[in-house]
This record gives sequence, structure tokens and C-alpha cells, in this order.
Amino acid sequence: MNSPIKEVDVIDLRVPTSDTLLGSDPFHKKPNYSVVLCHIHTGDGLTGISVNFTAGAGNDWIAHGVKDLAQLVAGRTVEEFIEDPGAFHKLLIDHHQLRWLGDGVARMAIGSIVNAMWDLWAKKENKPLWKLLVDLAPEKVVQCIDWRYLRDALTPEEALNILAQAREGAPAREAQLRQRGPKAYSTAGWLGLTDAQIIETIDAVKASGLDCFKMKVGGDLGQDRERLAFIREAIGPDALLMLDANQVWGVEEAIAHMKELVEFRPTWIEEPTARDDVLGYKRIAEALAPHNIGVACGEQVPSPVLFKQLLESGAIQFCQIDATRLGGVNDVLAVILMAAKNKTLVCPHGGGIGLCNMIRHYALWDQIAVSAHSNGQVVEYLNFLQDDVFIEPIVMAKGAYVAPTTAGWGLEMQRDFIEEHTYPTGAVWQGREESGSIKFLA
Repeated sequence: MNSPIKEVDVIDLRVPTSDTLLGSDPFHKKPNYSVVLCHIHTGDGLTGISVNFTAGAGNDWIAHGVKDLAQLVAGRTVEEFIEDPGAFHKLLIDHHQLRWLGDGVARMAIGSIVNAMWDLWAKKENKPLWKLLVDLAPEKVVQCIDWRYLRDALTPEEALNILAQAREGAPAREAQLRQRGPKAYSTAGWLGLTDAQIIETIDAVKASGLDCFKMKVGGDLGQDRERLAFIREAIGPDALLMLDANQVWGVEEAIAHMKELVEFRPTWIEEPTARDDVLGYKRIAEALAPHNIGVACGEQVPSPVLFKQLLESGAIQFCQIDATRLGGVNDVLAVILMAAKNKTLVCPHGGGIGLCNMIRHYALWDQIAVSAHSNGQVVEYLNFLQDDVFIEPIVMAKGAYVAPTTAGWGLEMQRDFIEEHTYPTGAVWQGREESGSIKFLA
């Protein structure tokens, strides 16, 4: 039975995390964690859901884009999407007027629609998104991807070979990951938190079995050194420690700063410089390699083409795909396949509202059906904005994500949360609307 798209609802949700400084880093000093929540309703009663994460007023821009794009999909069917997901993706990516805007906000808005369509597909199959991906024939995966600008780095034939080889042993890996999901790490050291608050966060995530921690750096060097000294003592000598600068440095500044932090044995430095500076990342990676410090990035990389350059050049050792930065599942499949060819570990970026719920699916697909191993990948996890937000919040056990069993992404939200945090009408914003708007400066 056909499932025609009848209606697309777009809801602007914002949470005043600027009050607690959770999520704070060198640039985003007082972020309000926010999402554009997209519901695509079909004529047979299904609802496809996606979220697109921003840090506050950016929701205005994404929400308008999603509402505008909804005009292009109304009346189409889910079956049309399933028949050729690549063609549906190109309908939006290649729009003869919108393409002029380039990547960034436009591609993120497109991703909202595309990800909701994948949610519908998974719900029609009654499978969690990761299982839908694992069960797809390699030829179907290849059909999803826009190969025009990627063939010089990865051909469809190479992708088919990667996927075919990974099928050997896939059932056993799937069984193992159902028992113990992808290994997680937690961002505990937000820049705006006190030392006591950081220790409290570390203790909380340790209780979930996590032994990998990420800390924000990029302020005063002396302060970074002092904070990392007590953090390393708190987590112990054997725990993995990752650092994140959120693009605050220039290239030479990043190299110099990180050389002063070598003694704390960080596994990686994340986003040490501008999101799109491929040559800069390569120089940083080469300078830090003798110190056994890798470079990670991806949460703000706006296109598969930039990922292609980062991966092929060896500029990054950890590929941090994001669930909502790119143009939906189709783009992310391409990036994970390119990472596999270049033997670069996929360590998805989480955080925000709903990102962790989504990236667990990509981690499972990668480790079962693409890279075909779980040796060194770690998946970001945040221990807030879950229990009071989602009907089925993320579950952690023994330091790993529990593989979800709900059909689709598992992004269904509590009605009370939606009503209270809709901007600007929700209860939490009454009398403080400006602190959630573009006028709010930090």
C-alpha cells in the first residue's frame, strides 16, 4: 500500500542550557541547546521524525529551510523514496535555485527532510535504523550515494567490494553488538564548568561504566594545564583522554599549544582549527604524530567532498561524522565508506538533543557492515537531555550504547517537553524570550 506524504510539521525547540553552561566551549560560551523537530506524516498513519541540532537562534534559519523544502515532498510517497533514495536526495541537493546557497544551512535543512524519510522507511520495515542499513544489499547502499565528486577517492565498485567483504562475519558481529553496543566516551569538561562540577560529571558517567573522557581546551594555556592535571588524576592513568578546541586556534597556534599538553597523553585533539582548513589539519596532524596525538574533526564539516579531502590526505585520524550536519543518511553513508577505504576510525559526534540517539545507528552500521570491527572506535555520549526528553531514552551499559530495538531513529519525544520548550511560546521561555533569540550575546 502506498504511503503518500500528507503533511510536514516543523517545531522549534530550545532549552536554556546557557543557565548551566552545559555545552560551553571557547566559541559557544552560553549555548542554548536547540533542535528543529520535523514530523513527516503519511496518509497511512506513519510519522517520520528527524531533529536538527543548533545552539540557539540558528533554529530560525533551519526551521524556515525545512518548511520551504516541505513543498517539494508533499504528495510524494514513501515508496518512491525507497525505490530510489539517491534520486530523492538529488531532488533536494540539486535544486536549480537552492543549490546556489551551497552547503551549510541549506544542506542541514535538506538533511532534516531526508532523515525523516529514512525514519519512515525503517518504520515501514519495522526495524531500527541501524538494522535497516545492515540488511540493505550493497547495491542498494551504493544507489543512495551521489558519486559525482567522490569517484576519484572511492568508486562505486570499491564501495561494493568493501560492503561485500564486510558481509563475512557480519551476523556474528551483529550478535556481539546486540549484547554490548558501541563503546562510548563522554564530554565531561565543559569550559564554563567549575572543577567541582567537572568531577561530578566524571563520577556520574563513570557510574555508567565509561572509561573515556573528553575535555574542552583553548583558553589560557596555564589554565588548560592546571585543569588537565587534575582531570588526568581523576580519571586515572589508563583512561583515554580526548581534547576539543572547537576551532579556536590558528594552525601554528594549535601546534604550539598542543605540544605543551603532551604530558597529559591525549588520544586526539578535536577541531584544533577552522572546520574547512584541510591543509591546516594536515600540518597539525604531521606535527603531532611524533607525540602520538591524533587529529579529529567532522561535526562541522558541511559536505562529503571536504571529508574526502580530509580522509585522503591523512589530515585526520578520527572521522567524526555528525547526524545532522550533512544532507542526511545518504551523505553519511558515503563518508563512512570513504573512511573505511582510508582505514580511518569513525568516531561519531554526539551531544546536543537527539544526536546521540542518531549516531548510535551509524556506529552500529559501520562496525557491523563497513569497517567490520570494533577496534578503537569510540562514540560520543552526553548524560543530559535524555530521560525528560525522549519517550525511549538512550540506554548505556558497561560503558557502551545498548543497541536500540525501536523502529526508526527512536526520536519520539515527550509531549510535555515539546510544549514547554517550543520557542517562543513554551513555558520555559515566558518572560525571557530575548535570552533565546539572536539578540542574546555572550
